[in-house]
Amino acid sequence: MISFMQLRIPNAKLAFLSRTSRVPLYRIVLSFPQKVFFCAAKYSESEVDGSFSLRLVPPTLVAAEKEEAKAVLTLFLKKQGLSNALAARAINRSESFIDHLVSRLHSVHKSRYLVGRELTTLEIRDALIPYLEALHEEYGSILVDVVESFPNPPVVEKIEETVEKVPIPVTPASPPSAVLDSKKLKALARVTDNGPTGKLPPHILYLVELGMDIERIRVITRKFPAFAYYSLEGKIKPVVEFLLDLGVPRSQIPTILSKRPQLCGISLSDNLIPTMTFLEELGVDKEQWAKVIYRFPALLTYSRPKLRATVDFLYEMGLSAECVSKVLTRCPNIISYSVEDKLRPATEYFRSMGVDVGVLLYRCPQTFGLSIEANIKPATEFFKDKGFSMTEIATMVSRYGALYTFSLAKLVLKWEFFLTMGYPRTELVKFPQYFGYSLEERIKPRFGIMTDKGVRLLLNQMLSLSEDGFNKALKRKLQKLIDN
Repeated sequence: MISFMQLRIPNAKLAFLSRTSRVPLYRIVLSFPQKVFFCAAKYSESEVDGSFSLRLVPPTLVAAEKEEAKAVLTLFLKKQGLSNALAARAINRSESFIDHLVSRLHSVHKSRYLVGRELTTLEIRDALIPYLEALHEEYGSILVDVVESFPNPPVVEKIEETVEKVPIPVTPASPPSAVLDSKKLKALARVTDNGPTGKLPPHILYLVELGMDIERIRVITRKFPAFAYYSLEGKIKPVVEFLLDLGVPRSQIPTILSKRPQLCGISLSDNLIPTMTFLEELGVDKEQWAKVIYRFPALLTYSRPKLRATVDFLYEMGLSAECVSKVLTRCPNIISYSVEDKLRPATEYFRSMGVDVGVLLYRCPQTFGLSIEANIKPATEFFKDKGFSMTEIATMVSRYGALYTFSLAKLVLKWEFFLTMGYPRTELVKFPQYFGYSLEERIKPRFGIMTDKGVRLLLNQMLSLSEDGFNKALKRKLQKLIDN
């Protein structure tokens, strides 16, 4: 007799077995403490727990960001091997989890929303993908079940008694901890097992003193088991002290190690320091190392040929040594973009539009990390459909490189409101930064105030001025009307 209580069986096979087997069948579901599910959410890339209320964010923005969250989750599931159809089905069954992703997004970037700034597509992707990766490390092949069952752990249900047993190959389904291979299990045991003294290992105690609690260290270890074996005096402590000497705040060390635990396995004298020297020669501002490492700690783990290839590409695009220095310092993650698969194709596309690629690379290098098919082309077609010429679109992109980093859903919402404002379309060509301001927190309120006063400011005056500058501009405009 086969017990299906512990088997992971696709729904189609369950349906077949229910018609042809005499054994009692059960719907294969998960049962695990809900607090386990949230451990990765709490410690992946943020200090927060995802509790920020969606009610604090305008419904139109929430709707747009739900679409972006769905897109990120779809791409992630497809990378795990799901077909387009299976990924789409999972998304359709995961409404609660999508809401959870958006809520988490707002928690991670709460300060941005409070000042009326919206997140770009890249910022949304960078906030959610590490979290999804942590969940995948936690749950492995049962991630889809976890996502679809959120937030309530389902229970095991008996389906029916059937007629005749038919042996079908199945894959055992294990609880989350059993998904981890033996290497990870041993590493996790090393993190939490008390030694002969009854205390945690010295390197774990040291990390806890730095501000990393045990669960966060476990998350790192699941992603990178070697981290559990780094010695305190030989590996971890020297790197931490080196970072502190560079000016990295102590409070940022846990985040840096979470993002790139491999740093602790790299020799200071043989690798880290020579790599930093090499990067300084390529243009990284050595006075900004603390900020650069916090933004992108993986920078120090790339090979020198890779670093050189990216810098050579920037020079090839016409950037001066000073501009290359600023790009590497402000956007060090450009090193992670493949020259042949990302940078060069994006360059060719923007050149075909008439955009000055050198200027765009300098002003907004992160645009070159976007997908041409999924992000860049749809935005171009959107503006063309609204009557903008290719020359006008190129001008807008050149003036505001971040234009393409916003989702199509956000562009649509802001375009629709722009049509109610009475400005000519040329105002957007002059001031495409309009699309970067929050519709609910900046655009609508200021337009309402301006309209109530019965005056008219240029689009850039209405949005780009500080609160005090905006009020002064309104007073000057009113006084001019009175004087006339």
